Amino acid sequence: MKFFDRVKAVFRGGKGGAAPTPSSPPAGKPRPPRKKKSGGGAGGEGRPGKAVEPQRAHGGPRKPRKKRDAPAGAPRRVRESVAEATPAGVGDWDVGEYQVPVMEGQTRFLDLDLPVELLRALHDLEFRYCTPIQAKSLPLSLDGVDVCGRAQTGTGKTAAFLLTIFSYLLANPAEKGRRKGYPRALIMAPTRELCLQVARDAEAIGKYTGLRTLAVYGGMELQAQRAVLRSQHVDVVVATPGRLLDFRQRQDIDFSRVELLVIDEADRMLDMGFIPDMRRIIYGCPPKHRRQTMLFSATLTPEVTRLAAQWMRDAATVDIEPEQVAAETIDQRVYIVTEDQKFTVVHNILRQMKPDRVIIFGNRRDSTERLCDNLRHQGLDVALLSGAVDQRRRIKVLENFRSGRVPILVATDVAGRGLHIDGIDLIINYNVPEQAEDYVHRIGRTGRVGEKGISITFADEIDGYNIPAVEEYMKQPLRCVPPPEEWLAPLPKAMLPRKRRAPREGGAPRGGRRGGERGGRGGPRRGGRR
Repeated sequence: MKFFDRVKAVFRGGKGGAAPTPSSPPAGKPRPPRKKKSGGGAGGEGRPGKAVEPQRAHGGPRKPRKKRDAPAGAPRRVRESVAEATPAGVGDWDVGEYQVPVMEGQTRFLDLDLPVELLRALHDLEFRYCTPIQAKSLPLSLDGVDVCGRAQTGTGKTAAFLLTIFSYLLANPAEKGRRKGYPRALIMAPTRELCLQVARDAEAIGKYTGLRTLAVYGGMELQAQRAVLRSQHVDVVVATPGRLLDFRQRQDIDFSRVELLVIDEADRMLDMGFIPDMRRIIYGCPPKHRRQTMLFSATLTPEVTRLAAQWMRDAATVDIEPEQVAAETIDQRVYIVTEDQKFTVVHNILRQMKPDRVIIFGNRRDSTERLCDNLRHQGLDVALLSGAVDQRRRIKVLENFRSGRVPILVATDVAGRGLHIDGIDLIINYNVPEQAEDYVHRIGRTGRVGEKGISITFADEIDGYNIPAVEEYMKQPLRCVPPPEEWLAPLPKAMLPRKRRAPREGGAPRGGRRGGERGGRGGPRRGGRR
């Protein structure tokens, strides 16, 4: 039955089905504390620090292999001793403390011949078994092969390329007397949030290596980042394209001696119009036969494949098919509402379900600002995350949300990917995204690594037209029902009056087209503006 037929059936009393009972704790009864998991694999992408349940991986214990070579033409030195690059304390650690039983169908990190510095960090993070993308890509990348990988977000891609980078840098220490501002590894990310997340993961995985990582991104005063580049030897730079080119123009950084290059979320680089900048960066790196290149993407479109062929040398493709597009642990609900009912339903959901952490996604900056203002007006503790928020404020908002000081985050799709925060138990799609793939990324902020989560999506007179595309992308129907009656209870206070905005020059309204932070008639927007 098509979506609009199902909607008609709901209001005619047909097969639409009864609304599910809200899964909220009894009034006044405190929510039981979450149980911590023990033992698991290197789960969420860029989420070191949390134990993860073992996932099915391909392959088994690895056969001994020959010593890995540096990329052709790159300077190679063999480390004389572990102590030469090992911070104090690592030498006292016994790898025997990292006990992981052999399990059929699973690849242990112990099977990969990783340096002791990395094994200790993995032990601290309780990473035990590789995820499928790690099990298939690491044996190749650790041997110096260029890898083009596809896997869903949250499957451990970040740990895969970071382990490769640190392993190579430890096996091939930098030449003495090298100049500052010449990183040895360069990781490109499309957004500031993902850049910060990767840098945070690099600090956790590389904590015992003695190697220095720096995040280079826009929206912040560049002097602090510039001072690090000028005063210290930085081994790994994680950067967004625009700010990296700014630093090169100022002659603060030179990537002509990069030995390892990683392009993360290549599909988003395309979507956000970064390919011209990426070409300038790649042409500033050594030729592809003198570096190792790794490219990761959630989708391997023909455009991404063409880029891989241009920028990589005989790349091995690692393609992990998702068992399903959205995690089974997410309870997906779609409520058929009018535009006028949406805010009332959101307010009552938050008051009655009392989620520990919730993200409410909207499509436009102006609508998210209005939603945030009205929730505050109703007495709720809420923060806003969009391209209109400056970078310093964004970092503070995320830290407050991560720590639990602010339980409700209203956001545009700037938070749809690269945001890995534990304990998000509810996602609300105030608007259905125009791109079906964005729906999956949004709801994927909950139900991570085996935890249960709820996603609630509103299909109103306009957004309902996007539901069939989401169903087609997910290859499954979504059950669309009216909201429970108690969620339509009147608001305690009247909503704030709408602010009148002056039209932009030429008569175009502020806020752009609907859904429209993905660019308008002038083509795709630059990254990081959402």
